[in-house]
Amino acid sequence: MSMTDPVADLLTRIRNAIAASHESAAIPASKLGKEIVRILKEQGYIDAFEIVPPEAGRPREQIRVRLRYTESRESVISGLRRVSRPGQRTYVDARHIPKVLGGMGTAIISTSHGVMTGHDARKAGVGGEVVAEVW
Repeated sequence: MSMTDPVADLLTRIRNAIAASHESAAIPASKLGKEIVRILKEQGYIDAFEIVPPEAGRPREQIRVRLRYTESRESVISGLRRVSRPGQRTYVDARHIPKVLGGMGTAIISTSHGVMTGHDARKAGVGGEVVAEVW
């Protein structure tokens, strides 16, 4: 399977795992993917993640994400959206970083200072590529 958009793949795999009420999801590792799950963990959307080294039958590293659910087995993540796509990149300056769900959600921004939440990017006064939104 050719992977033109590893970020869309990551979001879809998490979405599908949630839809099927799985405990965890395995995602082919990418640099940006690792940063995205790091932010999901920091923001409390997932319980944990680990980088699984390549093994026989799997040439690439994988990110194993432990999904987080409420007491009533509802996913903490109610939505994941890819904003900037390979065919249509979305860049913003610090003043135009989107507020996701009136500040209830998180925008994930790839900036010159690394990947960070919209909140942190706003605070640092940097813009960048709006990779995804989570709520």
